[in-house]
Amino acid sequence: MKRLSLKLKLTLLYTFFMALLTCAALAILFSLSSREILSSAQNKLERRVQESTEDIKYRSEEFRLGTDFYSVAQDVYLSLYEEDLYFLYGKLPYGFDQEPEIQDGVVRTIRDKGQEWYVYDMSYQVTEDYTVYIRGITSVTDAEESFSVTLRFSLILLPLMVLATAVIGYRFTRRTLLPVRRITDTVKKIRMDADLSRRIGLTDPLPETDADEGNNRGDKKKVVGTKRKERDEIYVLAGTFDDMLSELETAFEREKQFTSDVSHELRTPVSVIIAQCNAILAGDAYTDEQKKEIRLIERKAKGMSDMISQLLFLSRADQGRQPLNIDEIDLSELTGMIVEEEQMLADEEGRGIHIESRIEPHISAQADETFYIRMLVNLISNALRYSRDGGIVEVSLEKNNGEVTGRVTDHGAGISEEMLPHIWERFFRADTSRTEAGHSGLGLSMVKWIAKAHGGSVSAESAEGEGSTFTFRFPEKQGGFTNGAP
Repeated sequence: MKRLSLKLKLTLLYTFFMALLTCAALAILFSLSSREILSSAQNKLERRVQESTEDIKYRSEEFRLGTDFYSVAQDVYLSLYEEDLYFLYGKLPYGFDQEPEIQDGVVRTIRDKGQEWYVYDMSYQVTEDYTVYIRGITSVTDAEESFSVTLRFSLILLPLMVLATAVIGYRFTRRTLLPVRRITDTVKKIRMDADLSRRIGLTDPLPETDADEGNNRGDKKKVVGTKRKERDEIYVLAGTFDDMLSELETAFEREKQFTSDVSHELRTPVSVIIAQCNAILAGDAYTDEQKKEIRLIERKAKGMSDMISQLLFLSRADQGRQPLNIDEIDLSELTGMIVEEEQMLADEEGRGIHIESRIEPHISAQADETFYIRMLVNLISNALRYSRDGGIVEVSLEKNNGEVTGRVTDHGAGISEEMLPHIWERFFRADTSRTEAGHSGLGLSMVKWIAKAHGGSVSAESAEGEGSTFTFRFPEKQGGFTNGAP
């Protein structure tokens, strides 16, 4: 039941209660109808017998009966008896072979050969000294049989009614929950595209209006929102959700603008710090101990400069102002050059880490050379940073079915399963074992954006104590670019 959709759950619940209510109503109706049918049969029998006196004429010691007396009206058979139960005139129903004693004014139930009959006797005084009895007989079994036919028909109709209720309930529930589906689809698209400008659109936007603030200066305030179509709570929810998206979009835009502005403002002072450090280190006015401290300042300033460059990159990417210059490049040759440069940097650190490469030759693809270099450098430097001393970093590149696939593997500390989904977040650091001086936590965010900008993706697999593997994929041919921008 937990796996059923809300739409199906509501339909089943609605159908169950409707079927339960229908069955209860039919049970009560049939119970009352059964009594009503039997009571109606008795009333018809009594009335028919009483009305039959109009058809009985007695003259000159001879009875003259109207034709209606012999007709079987309302399923009632009439017969005329003397006091000693001597049959005079009339009809008896087929199958009724008994001759019950006369009981004046009493409706009795007589069973005969598996059938039930109502028998009603009424005395009728034709002269002062001569009394006869009119007997009416009707079949209870026939009355019940007609009711049974109705009951069977209802039992056949009930499943059809339940099915019709289920279909109508499903369509009604589906239509009612359609706004919920629209909300869900919008959220999925926002998560997929990271586009907060999307709206559910179930409510109409209010036009911008001027509202007095009630002061003598005549200042105006713009009021913008969504007009609620007071249809139901789901529409109100959708409108509230749209308002929240608008607020989130505004907040994120402000954050992006703030990041961009701060990064721009910090570039100049950091560049001045690096330049002054270079100038000081080039002279002889300071002691070796002082120059050592200045080199530390220079190293930290360069780390800040790299972080600012990464922030500017991601800020432009968020704002859609980071163009791609797509060219046909030899990825095999370019990847080999990057591996050689990174091996030289690793050798300078003196940790004994070796980079092994398995690069398929002559892989050409359409890509932005600068961004490809930055993506691969970030992945390899990340693997070198977290590899054990004397360890191995593996770099591979291959092409299959028009798709370029690259992998960078280290055999370091690895990443826990809980932390792995968060490594693409900005400034994220898994734990203290993976925290390194000069590591901003922005490199993998840049890698993800570059892979996505090329129409591809990047993924990571890791196990604690065994290492990590980062895999990027993108198509050999790029499409959907205008003037070099995605």
